[in-house]
Amino acid sequence: MSSYCEAVRNLPLDNLHRQHHDTEHGFKAKNDDDLFRRLILEINQAGLSFDIVLKKKEQIYKEFSSIKKTARYANKDINRLINNPSIIRNKLKIRAIIFNAIKILEIQDKYGSFKSWLDSYYPQSKENWINLFKKTFKFTGPEIVNEFLMGTCYLPGAHTSSCKFYTQNSAKKVAQKVI
Repeated sequence: MSSYCEAVRNLPLDNLHRQHHDTEHGFKAKNDDDLFRRLILEINQAGLSFDIVLKKKEQIYKEFSSIKKTARYANKDINRLINNPSIIRNKLKIRAIIFNAIKILEIQDKYGSFKSWLDSYYPQSKENWINLFKKTFKFTGPEIVNEFLMGTCYLPGAHTSSCKFYTQNSAKKVAQKVI
């Protein structure tokens, strides 16, 4: 099976997979809202083709643009989101995203930021990360946690060593630190 890097290497620059690979996947998040949006992307991908999620990514990011905004969503917002064909309209996923936003606000109160919370557990084995996320968040199974942490440089594997982004995303450093 080829890697994501190999699969997108020869795609046009405007291809959604190529853009995601070249600008987001395997790059450190800019801030807590960016981390949150990346977690949301992985939650939305569960059980679906990544093509579908990437086509809706911009609108997903718009609807869940910040942790604080999302944590305030009420039933009327859930109903609005469920009726929005521009996003993934899964009630369980939407409720989990709102729950997770509330949990991240609690984490920010205690640790200063979501990133600081993640950093406080780094490095960690994949199994330990999965257990931590399972205790803390909703809709964060093993594959979601793995992809989120790989995609944000907390676990190795986002880019292959032959990929031009391998050294840019600290993949070597991540691989060396993981227990």
